[in-house]
Amino acid sequence: MVNGRIEGLSDDGLGVLQAGSKTVYVPFAYPGDWVRVKSTRRRFGRLIARDFELLKPSSLRILPGCRHFGKCGGCLWQGLKYKAQLELKAELFERITGIRAEIKGSPKIWGFRNVSNFIVTTNDAGLKEYGNPLGVVNLSECPVFSKKTPEYLRALRDFLAETGLGPWSLKRKTGDVHYLQVREGKFTGEAMVNLIAHRRPSEETAEAFRDYFSFADSLYWSLKTDDRDDPRGEPLHVAGSQFIRERIDDVVYLIHPNSFFQTNSYALKLLLRAIEDFADGERVLDLYSGVGTFGVYLAKRGFAVEGVEINPFAVEMAKENAELNGVNAQFRVGRAEETPIGDYDTVIVGPPRRGLKEAGELLVKSGAERIVYVSCNPKAFRLDYENHLKKAYRVEEAVLVDMFSHTPHVEAIVELTRRR
Repeated sequence: MVNGRIEGLSDDGLGVLQAGSKTVYVPFAYPGDWVRVKSTRRRFGRLIARDFELLKPSSLRILPGCRHFGKCGGCLWQGLKYKAQLELKAELFERITGIRAEIKGSPKIWGFRNVSNFIVTTNDAGLKEYGNPLGVVNLSECPVFSKKTPEYLRALRDFLAETGLGPWSLKRKTGDVHYLQVREGKFTGEAMVNLIAHRRPSEETAEAFRDYFSFADSLYWSLKTDDRDDPRGEPLHVAGSQFIRERIDDVVYLIHPNSFFQTNSYALKLLLRAIEDFADGERVLDLYSGVGTFGVYLAKRGFAVEGVEINPFAVEMAKENAELNGVNAQFRVGRAEETPIGDYDTVIVGPPRRGLKEAGELLVKSGAERIVYVSCNPKAFRLDYENHLKKAYRVEEAVLVDMFSHTPHVEAIVELTRRR
């Protein structure tokens, strides 16, 4: 056993306990907590607390809003006061990048997530346990997602009971049903239910599926042909609309099971406005444009937007979103690192978590006056800047937007301008 005071946080939001020459990382513990660590495990070269007792709580603590807190891996920071969450996120971002930035809190910190992927296993149906790849929390609620979570899960369990479909075994990698994905349009009230399964539905099963989830505006059954533990499959439209809609400010977006869309609709408004504030000139290139979330919003505000995205389906969705909103935005399929970058006034980059990599050097050699870098991975931004962008650009300003309340993650929007 190890006793001590949590003095700080790791870059990934774990409490740091220094015990002599040992450093122990304690999940769900915060600066100022006094704890007794009862057991540890070694993970990626670090000692992680497996079980700990809270001896004296930090003044930063509050009662969590969910009964599954402390076991579910979704919300490490739900026991922190929200003001402290924001301050600590800004501190972690500055520690990693060296940039001091203003942080904007989410307008809603409960019921803000517009998508949730509930895993369906032989043990339970819900969300993964923290630190246990085979453990699943049998959810009865998820207040960060939706008040309707109990209704979604009840429909799932009743559907499985009637049809006899088998849940997925994480250990054996066998079973019929693997995930239930639910999406909500927070500003439209529309809901999409997508069942990810390893077999096609019979006509009788499809009929039962439609009956149990009749409340959904859009219903999909996604066929999963691999045994990877992720909520992906080839979507088959079963009932209702092909898309649901979400409205952010004056822009309407179509959402499909294969769409990537930012998970916090309420904070997305703040993110888009920050990007607009940093964008300058008339011509904008939207690299990694996805379904046009940034590009369509900017085009609605008078920018001439061109978007490049490697995923052909996302490009088709971006074109649909541009047409739906009647804006001047062109999207095409292409690799960011192979895109000729001319004299654009602003280039928006929202790269995958690994960062820009080779595309960073392409931007350095471009004629773009301004880059707006959007990322939830500050370490990737730091590497991109130090290895590439710093050669031609300097950091002008940065804003953080809390898209992920109750977690250590934050979305950064960094404005870079060309050095003279």
